[in-house]
Amino acid sequence: MSKRVLFIATLHHPEQLQKDLANISDDTPVPLFPTSMGQHYWERVFRKNGYTVDIFWRNLSGFGDGDISSLSSHVHTQRITPRKVFDAILRRLPTTLNPDIGRRNQRLLDHAQQFQPDIIWLSGDNTVILPETLAQLKAQHNCKILYVSGVSPIVFSHPIERQAARLYDLVLVNDYYHGMQWMELGAKHMQCLPYVAIDPDFHYPKPMTNVPDEYLCDVAFVGTLVPDNLYSERVQALEALRNFDLGIWSVHDIPPSLKAFHRGYALGDEMMQVLSSAKISLNTHGDFMRYGGNMRLFETAAVGTFQIVDNRPGVAKWFEPDKHLVIFDDLKALTEKVSYYLDNASDRQQIAESARQHVLAHHTYDNRLAQLENILKQV
Repeated sequence: MSKRVLFIATLHHPEQLQKDLANISDDTPVPLFPTSMGQHYWERVFRKNGYTVDIFWRNLSGFGDGDISSLSSHVHTQRITPRKVFDAILRRLPTTLNPDIGRRNQRLLDHAQQFQPDIIWLSGDNTVILPETLAQLKAQHNCKILYVSGVSPIVFSHPIERQAARLYDLVLVNDYYHGMQWMELGAKHMQCLPYVAIDPDFHYPKPMTNVPDEYLCDVAFVGTLVPDNLYSERVQALEALRNFDLGIWSVHDIPPSLKAFHRGYALGDEMMQVLSSAKISLNTHGDFMRYGGNMRLFETAAVGTFQIVDNRPGVAKWFEPDKHLVIFDDLKALTEKVSYYLDNASDRQQIAESARQHVLAHHTYDNRLAQLENILKQV
């Protein structure tokens, strides 16, 4: 099996990575990704199994010095901002006319020449790396390109991602329907794995001693709620629970109807503490995930918290409803089930513990890597 993996990704939480770097011990490998990004746990499992890994941050300026301190977290908002206007103008320009994009692509080629990758792990939402650059990487290094995405190519993908689809040796998705869409665009193979999972060293129940009061609530939600056209079902579900002790954590904007319940943001270890401290975790997929399979599905189970999930086909593929979690089909069922399980702690705890044992047995990153290795042998 090939042993050199080069990640090409966008650094979404640079402040979290700087925090993680400041807290590592002398005998710990320097992390490439922050603990708030799923690739961090792939990085860990690759290293544990003898792989050499490296990262190319495609959102670093081609004219900068490569220092991540120049980056800041992007906050999604429904307001018109100067950044939105600037990005909209840039999207109208041919990518090849942007000198910064050209510099970033050349830097990637230079980086790969030094690293000599066997596998390129190209994270989704790529607006920078050109198809011709990917073709050059394949030709120079005889490497496989693994495109990894948790979102719909119809809703989110950039033209250069779609143009490069025929270069992807394997598309790895959470949502089966997204994978079929990539196949229609020309990808050679797709696999609904999903690529998110749990790391027992990080995803475990956090102690309830000395927990800040703001972390304690009956129903917790951690995630993105804007723009409305992509997360309307999440917003409606949370609006239906406003009469409960509801806590919402998000790094992005909050709809006006839910601002009273916003308690800040939670990334990395803080998110695990928030999920551990709630009686119920609400997990509603984005409107664009009709099959299901987001990160929170597995993370919530791992920390031993009871979760209520919107009914998506993939949920019943990876978990057994009413044994590992509870699903709902409409808002009336959601509020009734929240009320019932708040009043029946023993039922709630039994389901939560069953889910934790299930993910420890079947949905660790070790499980995922073993599956991925078998798939890559066939593509």
